[in-house]
Amino acid sequence: MRNIIIQCEQWLHERVEEAKASGIILGLSGGIDSSVLAALSREALGRDCVLGVIMPCHSISDDEDDARLLARELDIPFERVDLSDTFDSLYSRIESITGNTIELVRSNMKARLRMVTLYALAQARNLLVCGTSNKSEFETGYFTKYGDSGVDLMPLAGFLKREIREIARLLHVPEKIITKAPSAGLYAGQTDESDMGFTYDTLDEYLSSGRIEDEEAKRRIDVMRRRSEHKRKPIPIFKAN
Repeated sequence: MRNIIIQCEQWLHERVEEAKASGIILGLSGGIDSSVLAALSREALGRDCVLGVIMPCHSISDDEDDARLLARELDIPFERVDLSDTFDSLYSRIESITGNTIELVRSNMKARLRMVTLYALAQARNLLVCGTSNKSEFETGYFTKYGDSGVDLMPLAGFLKREIREIARLLHVPEKIITKAPSAGLYAGQTDESDMGFTYDTLDEYLSSGRIEDEEAKRRIDVMRRRSEHKRKPIPIFKAN
């Protein structure tokens, strides 16, 4: 795995040089994926070429504490942009039009506001936006289209969640972050695995080997992959004959 880490770091370095960018920018959520990406980027590019952004949006304070812990441990610069008021203003208008509250709409809006924030800062500072989605999330569509998938680079999308954990330990990510339950931080007690209805271990085994004992989990995974296929494809373009 150490050799693969070195390859990934070299890939990151080459993409930044190729784009003639000054470095990369990423959202720091306090979770393991963004922590691993920050650590990889720090090793690949150096502290001055990595900018983390903490973007609370009615978020859990513990997640911000973990994001700050990670930034201190890696000694990387970071900015904080609170999106709560912006979200409230926009969503109240959306709700007045639709007449109801749809939780998935709220969640996706938060991800898309974060994308807008990252690109605004990236453009101002000549940075590439890096996404934190791993392969387990990418293959099942457990991400927001034009939200956390609205990026220039996806360095982690080839790694299963279990591989992310292995990389995290090799890069000395704080154990507190490695062992916390994966969560989008949408509300207290929310976890990825409870949302999906199966564990990452089950998902990773199915994605890597095609084997799975839990038939209900297999059905759920297959449905998620099928329904999210549009997220992984290029935008369809009409071409006249």
